Amino acid sequence: MLIVVAVASVLATASIGAVVVPLADVFDVLTGGAAADDGHDAILRLVRLPRIATSAMAGAALGVAGLQMQTLFRNALADPYILGANSGASLGVAVVALAGGASGPAFVGVLAGWGRLGIVLAAAAGAAAVLAVILLLAVWVRNAVTLLLIGVMLGSVTGALVSVLIVYADPNAVQKYMIWGLGTFSSASWSDLAVAAPIVAATIAAAFFTVRQLNALLLGEGYARSMGVDLRVARTVTLLAAALLTGVVTAFCGPVGFLGLVIPHLVRGLLRTSDHRPLIPGCALVGATLAVWCGTLADLPGEQMSLPLNAVTAVIGAPVVITVLLRGRKEGGIV
Repeated sequence: MLIVVAVASVLATASIGAVVVPLADVFDVLTGGAAADDGHDAILRLVRLPRIATSAMAGAALGVAGLQMQTLFRNALADPYILGANSGASLGVAVVALAGGASGPAFVGVLAGWGRLGIVLAAAAGAAAVLAVILLLAVWVRNAVTLLLIGVMLGSVTGALVSVLIVYADPNAVQKYMIWGLGTFSSASWSDLAVAAPIVAATIAAAFFTVRQLNALLLGEGYARSMGVDLRVARTVTLLAAALLTGVVTAFCGPVGFLGLVIPHLVRGLLRTSDHRPLIPGCALVGATLAVWCGTLADLPGEQMSLPLNAVTAVIGAPVVITVLLRGRKEGGIV
């Protein structure tokens, strides 16, 4: 059912927009042919299909990463960005965008001169730096909650550094940085997807090998240890996978909010299970579908303008988070 809904969503979102493209043309292009109208063919190949592929990849990645984080920390409000990968990416972009002028260091100026490629590389480098710190600390820290708090503190430090850069930066550069921070699925090209999609697909596939460990962690670290789970290995592999998925999405799409937090809850409600064997593919499919629709709604079908992506994801995601909080209070649980 989820596969059918995902495929139908791709067809529908490829058809609707400022210019309505007939489903027959969409089907022809997706099956390797050409649309009857040259204009429709160009719209699909150059604009809509790259956006749909990017949003599907990002949604699947954030959905799986969010599931891993909520299970690892046993916290219903954990999301892929809780360990600071987005903060590291934001700092990398801020350094290039805000301090990459003539007065900046030589290597920063070179990255700034590369345009969007420099931004992607800076975001990837920043996310990787935070990931390296978290993985190093994961070897020594025994308690997952302590690791979570360290991630939050790292995010606070990087956020403070970004604030300092903003104070002394050129207003035009600040505006560009703020636009990047709103997130978008429309900037990635087919060449970008050729790099990002295999990484995301391989990491999600690798997540299936941690199903046993994740299921055991649902009942606590003590139970997982009694079942023979090596907690350090399980924690490191889960953190690596989640941070890699988050870092790739942030590098190419910016910090996309709410999806990683909301999708696992939607899938648990749909499938009515906590078993990660169906939850992982379920989160990938629902994440891809929801992100495809968010990207389409952000482009305001029928209008020649667009909304910030994070504004759309917040409108969709906030009611789900509120529902989770109210359900936790009603059941007497702590979330």
